[in-house]
Amino acid sequence: MLTILGFAMIATFLVLIMMKKMSPIAALVLIPALFCVFVGKGAHLGDYVIDGVSSLAPTAAMLMFAIVYFGVMIDVGLFDPIVRAILKFCKADPMRVVVGTALLAAIVSLDGDGSTTFMITVSAMYPLYKRLKMSLVVMTGVAAMANGVMNTLPWGGPTARAATALKVDASDIFVPMIPALAVGLVAVVALAYVLGLRERRRVGTLSLDDALVREPETEPETETVLVGAGASGGASGGRSGAGANAGAARGGAGTGGAGEAADRDAGSEAESGDDFKGLDPNRPTLRPKLYWFNALLTVALLTAMIMELLPIPVLFLIGAALALTVNFPRIPDQKARIAAHADNVLNVSGMVFAAAVFTGVLTGTGMVDHMAKWLVDTVPDGMGPQMGLVTGLLSLPLTYFMSNDGFYFGVLPVLAEAGQAHGVSTLEIARASIVGQPLHMSSPLVPAVYVLVGMAKVEFGDHTRFVVKWAVLTSLVILAAGILFGII
Repeated sequence: MLTILGFAMIATFLVLIMMKKMSPIAALVLIPALFCVFVGKGAHLGDYVIDGVSSLAPTAAMLMFAIVYFGVMIDVGLFDPIVRAILKFCKADPMRVVVGTALLAAIVSLDGDGSTTFMITVSAMYPLYKRLKMSLVVMTGVAAMANGVMNTLPWGGPTARAATALKVDASDIFVPMIPALAVGLVAVVALAYVLGLRERRRVGTLSLDDALVREPETEPETETVLVGAGASGGASGGRSGAGANAGAARGGAGTGGAGEAADRDAGSEAESGDDFKGLDPNRPTLRPKLYWFNALLTVALLTAMIMELLPIPVLFLIGAALALTVNFPRIPDQKARIAAHADNVLNVSGMVFAAAVFTGVLTGTGMVDHMAKWLVDTVPDGMGPQMGLVTGLLSLPLTYFMSNDGFYFGVLPVLAEAGQAHGVSTLEIARASIVGQPLHMSSPLVPAVYVLVGMAKVEFGDHTRFVVKWAVLTSLVILAAGILFGII
């Protein structure tokens, strides 16, 4: 019964948000609360929610201060050279824009953190997508898949979890998988090329000069190509991304009140479709004399994160405090910067704590354990020698409907034990377990995806409908390459 209710809860959640009957925050809270009552454990709902919130609180803190940190870095111009380089490559050609999105997301993903990857990628590409009137779900989908492939880096999380759970070396999992993962990344770029061609046929091609002077239209964002649904901000977007940055640019040098007014202006700009200006080269928040300080601070922060010198939330807390203090010594200016990015912080942290209700009920009621056991038990005995393939296939739905911790520490050891009984090595099982990451990065249980859709002003349901089929295809390509190369 718990198995059926678990799948029913997940299906209800996905259907309601994809049909836009509920906002993601409301669905993440109310649906699991209702199913907790169905299970007969409504009296324990408070305990489940507190456990879930406690487990995700560090993630929420990390996202809050990471948004502030990278928001300030965007304001002061740290990423302007990247934007200019991408613009130079893209040349206002939709095909190049989509391919550039995939390449940028893959490169920035080397830091091992999905949230920072999405903040940098969306900040750089959002103005161009808006200016060319391209589909924003194409941007979010391609960025999520590229990050999903790169998320398998040893410091990205899944590989380290698999190594810890199975007591093997992370390098023994990752290094042999490099050829298969490279094929997966090529598949993402190829898919970006195809999607870019479709966007080119839809919107045409402009010269870069034409794109920069083209007048904006005030039509609402109700058309999302390839999906057939809106890409407006709604509950998941709010005033964020380039719109907030535009407000930040005008409010930075003034007082806190000026910052708030600028932020309101940014919101109205976002609603009118005039937020493509994104990174204004003349914005007063630029700090060119502090460019190398900000660059070195960011490199030091990412290095410390990779080397795990301190917990990631602590690193971003310190980094945000340093960035604000050095770049904006006056307290009113600091308040203006924080206010300019407050919408992003509230939207994302709210999503994280709402997701804590969902994961808390799934775990606390035992639904997730019963679902995993049912899936493992459904594997036919004759498939025992093919446990590598089975693990790879199971990694797609399980890492989508479960947290990485739940899958790698709860399910993977069971799969590895079953594989060993049929002569399949633990390392093969571990390698197969990471192929589902391109799909996992768009799971409603991944906090980073809310950063992505929030800054891009895309409805989570629209993103889900668009990306799932392509992410599954990418994961299957990685799995097929792993089998073909004899890695799995």
